[in-house]
Amino acid sequence: MTPEEVKAACESIMPIIRIVRDGVLPLIQIGIPIILIVLGTIDLGKAVIASKEDEIKNAQKMLIKRCIYAAAVFFVVTLVSLVFNLIGTANKPNGDEDIKGTLNWQTCWFEVE
Repeated sequence: MTPEEVKAACESIMPIIRIVRDGVLPLIQIGIPIILIVLGTIDLGKAVIASKEDEIKNAQKMLIKRCIYAAAVFFVVTLVSLVFNLIGTANKPNGDEDIKGTLNWQTCWFEVE
């Protein structure tokens, strides 16, 4: 298919793809880990200011857990994207076209500007 045909075929779902690809996924992948680490740091700061040893230890444990959760969120989004890309490109004898005249979802995903 020509690029013009691809744009015409994907035109109806372009706004949705743009929102997901440029808004939702980066927010999940980058925003949530940053929020988790900042909240853990704030909790640790509060415990240090309070100068109570048991609160500091609990805050350190919570910060470590939140850092692990942040890394997990980051890598889960990356892993899911990788798996979907592998599934989308598996067993395609004709490149971008699965059946004559139809498009693979990946074609529309990467066509968004």
